[in-house]
Amino acid sequence: QVQLVESGGGLVQAGGSLRLSCAVSGRAFTIYTMGWFRQAPGKERAFVAAINWGGVRTDYADSVKGRFTISRTNAENTVYLQMNSLKPEDTAVYYCAQGNVPYRFAKTMGEYAYWGQGTQVTVSS
Repeated sequence: QVQLVESGGGLVQAGGSLRLSCAVSGRAFTIYTMGWFRQAPGKERAFVAAINWGGVRTDYADSVKGRFTISRTNAENTVYLQMNSLKPEDTAVYYCAQGNVPYRFAKTMGEYAYWGQGTQVTVSS
């Protein structure tokens, strides 16, 4: 059974930081792209960041570039999202996801096979 378990969400003031973690079990980790998406109230789920299997290629949504950093520790089957300079518009449920094809970089929801349950991030003004 594949499981992706996010942690690290919470309430933070604008300008603050949070670090999200996502631990993966039940499926090979080192050969798939990992991604973070978010869904704000009343909005569709949207791409935030992705990192390839080796951790050498990353990509970000324009809205988070320069503020968020995605990373992974393959030895621990874990992917991270460091979020700095948080803004109220970053408020959303954040989901991690694992790509559906080995050694393929992915940025769209349809390219991800497994999803976590989500963790709430709330940024107060």
